[in-house]
Amino acid sequence: MSGSDTSSSLERLGWSDFFAAQVEPGEAHLAPRRVASVHRARLEAIDANGPVGLELAANANTADFAVGDWVLADPLTDMLVRRLERKTLLQRHSEIRNGLQLAAANVDTLFIATSCNADFNPARLERYLIMAHQAGTRPVIVLTKADTAADADDYRRRAEALQRDLPVVVLNARSADAIETLKPWLGAGQTVALVGSSGVGKSTLVNTLAGSASETAQKTGTIREHDAQGRHTTTARSLHAIAGGGWVIDTPGIRTLYVSDVTDGIDTLFGDISELSEQCRFRDCTHVHEPGCAVQAAVASGQLDADRLGRWRTLIEESRSRTPVETGPRGNKVVRRKKY
Repeated sequence: MSGSDTSSSLERLGWSDFFAAQVEPGEAHLAPRRVASVHRARLEAIDANGPVGLELAANANTADFAVGDWVLADPLTDMLVRRLERKTLLQRHSEIRNGLQLAAANVDTLFIATSCNADFNPARLERYLIMAHQAGTRPVIVLTKADTAADADDYRRRAEALQRDLPVVVLNARSADAIETLKPWLGAGQTVALVGSSGVGKSTLVNTLAGSASETAQKTGTIREHDAQGRHTTTARSLHAIAGGGWVIDTPGIRTLYVSDVTDGIDTLFGDISELSEQCRFRDCTHVHEPGCAVQAAVASGQLDADRLGRWRTLIEESRSRTPVETGPRGNKVVRRKKY
């Protein structure tokens, strides 16, 4: 394959000038490869020619890599040399490990899937939106199971109210029409990721986008319609080619999504509250009891929903309480998490 053909093939995988600029002159002989799946003891990748292996150093930790990462490898030995800087990174905080779990890297658009039933939860959707904003990727709400809802438009309106100019689409995850509905975000070389609760149709949608006959077709599970609880069918993150161009990353269902150190993401999501805050009499207004509070005035007039303000306050408090702080003498700082 010629150099130009190789470059074109890499671009179809999501390669861009952002990554090319990171390759040093002395690394021109190394092969760019994209991580397609992450396992406990190994990584799988793809390059311009298709699936390819990656050999890891003895002290390498696969937890340091995310599906979608670009790495440089020795083409003769398949040994991974180094990971390139990420353009975007989706990650979540884990209560059990008290740390970060990498979800996906170099994602252009995040599809946040929820269904038109009891799974629809504004507070949880806002956490996913904050995740997208912190990562620097575009969020899109994907509403599934509209055929089971008495009023699917009501779910659409409630989703659109979560953020200004938020794209919201309604589709049948099993229908080929889903590809056409999501086409604006599925261009060649584009990477999308799917997040959401178990049972909302993420794996079904991945199979629709990638083609159910694909060797990497995801298993799908059933859902209890009375409470919208589903089984976890995706247990690992993986990269799948989308028919006609682009890539999709499926992720396991997330039962609990914590926020920490996400002030920017909260400000973006709650832009209406941020703008109102600038009109408050006091710069450090908590929007609870202070006189001259523009936010409370907006609630009283009906301009701002009281429940939305309550969710904002919950997220702000959680982010502050879970954000690591440095303690200890200068030069010997120790990062600790605040206690609730």
